[in-house]
Amino acid sequence: MNHQKLWIANPLAIHTNTSDNCGGGLVIQHGKIIETVAAGQQPTHFDVKFDASRHVLIPGLINTHHHFYQTLTRALPAALNKELFPWLQTLYPVWAGLEPDMLQQATRLALTELLLSGCTTAADHHYLFPQTLTEAIDVQVAAAQQVGMRVTLTRGSMSLGQDDGGLPPQHVVQTEAAIMADSERLISRYHDAAEGSMVQIALAPCSPFSVTRDIMIASAELAQQHDVRLHTHLAETLDEEAFCEKMFGLRTVDYLESVNWLNNRTWLAHGIHFDASEIQRLGAAGVGICHCPSSNMMLASGICPVKDLEAAGSPVGIGVDGSASNDCSNLIQEARQAMYLQRLKYGSSNVTHQDALRWATQGSANVLGRTDIGTLAVGKQADLALFNLDELRFSGSHDPLAALLLCGAHQADHVMVAGEWKVSAGEVIGVDIRKLRAEHQQAAERLAAKV
Repeated sequence: MNHQKLWIANPLAIHTNTSDNCGGGLVIQHGKIIETVAAGQQPTHFDVKFDASRHVLIPGLINTHHHFYQTLTRALPAALNKELFPWLQTLYPVWAGLEPDMLQQATRLALTELLLSGCTTAADHHYLFPQTLTEAIDVQVAAAQQVGMRVTLTRGSMSLGQDDGGLPPQHVVQTEAAIMADSERLISRYHDAAEGSMVQIALAPCSPFSVTRDIMIASAELAQQHDVRLHTHLAETLDEEAFCEKMFGLRTVDYLESVNWLNNRTWLAHGIHFDASEIQRLGAAGVGICHCPSSNMMLASGICPVKDLEAAGSPVGIGVDGSASNDCSNLIQEARQAMYLQRLKYGSSNVTHQDALRWATQGSANVLGRTDIGTLAVGKQADLALFNLDELRFSGSHDPLAALLLCGAHQADHVMVAGEWKVSAGEVIGVDIRKLRAEHQQAAERLAAKV
C-alpha cells in the first residue's frame, strides 16, 4: 500500500511544528509526506482516505534517552526509595546477569510499549556488556527490526570500576581496546546516515563516574572519524558534580570540554546542575539535552533548566529514561510530565502544551541530529500518531490538542512509521501482546533470581 496515495483527512486537531495550514490533513506516499491539505480543501489526488475527524494528529514522538534492559527490573524492592548512587549500586549486580534472550525480550517490550504511546523513534543507551552479553547491540538491532521502529542505538561503555575509584563493580567493566573495537565494528555494520534510516549508531560512554578520560577522548575521535553522534549522562545529580570535581578536578562542563565533547555532535541525558555560564557554553556549542522528568522526580535529582538551555542555543528533547527509574516507557505521558515539571520551574504561563509537544517531536529530532523526522511537512518521513478523545478522561474538553496533555492521553489509536501502520485501533499489528508480556515477565524473574 506504500505506493498508493493515502490521505489522512480532516483531523480533529493537528500539531505540525510548522506554520503550514494543514487542517485538511496530509497525503502520504512511499513513506513520505507528499502534500499538506488546507482546512476545507481536498488533495489534488488520493487513492485511499483515512477519516481522522475523531483524532488528534501529531508527529511521531521521539524518545532521546532510554535503557531498554531496565524494563526487567521495574519496581524492584531492593532498589526502591533510593537516590542515584545507592540505587545504581543496588542494581549493578542484578544487571550483570543479563543474557542475550533477556535483552531481546526487554528491547521488544520497551519498543512496543513506546509504540503504543505514539513514539516512532527511540534512542537507547546500553552500556552493560558482561561476558554473557558481548554483542548486546546486535541483539537490539534485530529486535528493533522485528518491531519496525526507528532507533538510535548507542554503544555504551563502562571502564572505570570500583578498583580504580569508579562506581560500577569490576566484573561489569571492559577494557578500552574491547570497547573501541566493538564500537568501530557496530558503526561499520549498522550505522545508516541516509535520510529515512531505520538504524543509527552513536557512541555513549556511560558517565563520568563509570568511564576513564581515555575512553571519552577515544570515543570523541572515533565519532568524528565516522560522523556519528556522542551521548552520555551528565550533571544528573549533585553527587555526580562532586565526583567530577574530586576525580578530575573539574566541574562537569569543564570536564566535557577537556575530553573534546563540547560540540554539536553531543547530546546529554538529564543536564540538571549547570550554572548560568555553563548553560551559555553548552548553547554556544550546540550541545543537545534530553530532559527526563519522571526519572528526575523519582530519584529526586532536580529539574533540568529547559527554557534557559533552549534560549542559549541547545536543542532540547524528551526521554523516558530507564524503566527502572520511571518505571514506564510512555512518551505521551512523559511530555505531560515535562510540561508540568517545567511549569514548576518557570511558571504556569511560561510553559505550554505546544512547548511540551515540540520538545517530544522536533526538539528530540534536533537532539538526535535528524532533519527528516519530527515535523509534519512535505518531504518529511511519514511518522505520525493519532489519538482519539473518546475516553471519560477527555469528556468536557474544548481544545483537543491541549486536552491531549492536560487530560492525560496515554495510548495512541493509530501509529505510522515510514508510511506503514504499526498500531491500528489501539492494537500493535502482528504482535501477540499477552505472549510478549509473559515471556518478558519470565525473563525478569530469571534475572532477579540470579542474584
